[in-house]
Amino acid sequence: MNRRWLIKRTNPEYILYLSKAASISPVLAQVLINRGIKTPGEVKDFLSPGITNLSDPFELPDMSAAVERIKAAFHRSERVLVHGDYDTDGLTATSIMVHALKAMGMDVHYFIPNRMTHGYGFNMPAVDVAKKLGTRLIITVDCGITSFEAAAAAKEKGMDVIITDHHEPALRQESGVRSQEFLLPDAVAVVNPKISNLKSQISNLSGAGIAFKVVQALAMDDALPFSGDDSLSLLDLAALGTLADVASLTGENRIILREGMRHIQNAHRRGIKSLIEVSGLRDRELRAGLLSFTLVPRINASGRIGDAGDVISLFLSDSDEETLSIAEKLDRTNSERQRIEEETYQEALAQLREKGHDTAVVLAGKGWHAGVIGIVASRIAEECYRPTFIFTLDNGIAKGSARSIPAFDLYNGLSACSDLLLSFGGHRQAAGLKLKESDIARFEEKMNAVARDALHADDFTPTIEIDTEVALYDVNTGLVRELSLLEPLGSGNPEPLLGARRLDVLNPKVVGKNHLKMRLKQKALSFDAIGFDMGNFIEHLSSSISVDAAFTPTINEWNGNKYLQLNLKACRPSS
Repeated sequence: MNRRWLIKRTNPEYILYLSKAASISPVLAQVLINRGIKTPGEVKDFLSPGITNLSDPFELPDMSAAVERIKAAFHRSERVLVHGDYDTDGLTATSIMVHALKAMGMDVHYFIPNRMTHGYGFNMPAVDVAKKLGTRLIITVDCGITSFEAAAAAKEKGMDVIITDHHEPALRQESGVRSQEFLLPDAVAVVNPKISNLKSQISNLSGAGIAFKVVQALAMDDALPFSGDDSLSLLDLAALGTLADVASLTGENRIILREGMRHIQNAHRRGIKSLIEVSGLRDRELRAGLLSFTLVPRINASGRIGDAGDVISLFLSDSDEETLSIAEKLDRTNSERQRIEEETYQEALAQLREKGHDTAVVLAGKGWHAGVIGIVASRIAEECYRPTFIFTLDNGIAKGSARSIPAFDLYNGLSACSDLLLSFGGHRQAAGLKLKESDIARFEEKMNAVARDALHADDFTPTIEIDTEVALYDVNTGLVRELSLLEPLGSGNPEPLLGARRLDVLNPKVVGKNHLKMRLKQKALSFDAIGFDMGNFIEHLSSSISVDAAFTPTINEWNGNKYLQLNLKACRPSS
């Protein structure tokens, strides 16, 4: 796939100022500026985030009302139902809330909807469960912001609802035109940063992050038997939810993930320790990117094709034997998920080759597993670089998952097609939706029109955003150590990408499963370089060609020896 190369640049005098004022290299100064970190004070806070920098949870809307209602439930010994979601963010959020309320001695139960039978979010089945339990208070986590019917039914049956969510709220419709006023469910509190004009570091919290802020607020009330240390012990779960939700790893999320990773590395929780064990990560240094490809898929697999309640048991159990048994079950479930996903992906690809696509990709199939269509949508969106909608068909209903490209806001796009939808919800880049099977063709036509209006030709070519241009003599082990201060890396704080021009290529070859290995030389200095899944590029290389390279410098260890290696992300012949 062709890509546009974009090198970010800043006034050289300012780079030099920030470098000296913050005692960092010019390379790191440029990387931080690219992430919006532009003053010495911001540099210090970003590179050394700590617990003391956590924000006041009462900045979130309705937090005081939520705490007061939970306090009332505590004092009246009311039964509480925590309603979660079946993905990692929702499951960790549920575990956080249940753990905290149990630690306070409250009578707490939880409900995780089944993806196949209940669908997404806070719906009527949960209200019925709550009523049968004799619940007086329902607390939603990672869902509920558009659950109007369920919230109204709960109130009618004598139950209060506290909604904690981070998804987009609905906008009130007036004569068919959307206003800027939010339409919210009837609840005693709606804790969601999206319903306020928050511009602070807590505006991008995950569902688990918001659940953590609620228990942090509870810990600040001296009338409750729950301490600040109790709340901080839940940061490992908040970190996993934040990572899985691909939340921007800046501000509050960076603190949550940085501190939570310390708990995870120290095997603070038995369930996570067992998950690390079955994932083959024992004794390894755990970084955010590694957990994204190991722990998170195993947790998600339960909600995709298994029983998501297993994960709550895993996180709440104090038994090594029980947690290891559950972790092994999750590992097997994930392997089965991978098999189902690959079959569905290949079927979707075959359909795509036959029908083609317009501005958006819309594919549908009978029997496609609802638990994997989101992953399939992600893979096809990445391959085609188009907004992608994958539907599974059952009894005349099309249930879909959507993934987008950076330039297209899925939620706004779906809002524009809402007249054709039975339901929808989500974010800018990921969403779920449901419509009648008979309306798929009309939906495809309308969504393509919406996408054509919103996108330009350049939006369909992915961009490689290079943090700064360097010469090879700028690259050394000291720089690698300095760049490691950027951890944890992820959304909003991506792996630093450096670029160098006119490099000579020495001894190129393909190794392993289509990996490109060579040495890159500039003047008298050369480094080993590896480009994973870039073996096809070798046909463009010859002894007479020079290349431009985009790479991340790393320290590679092999047979007890450590050496500097360039991890290639892209390569092109020099102009």
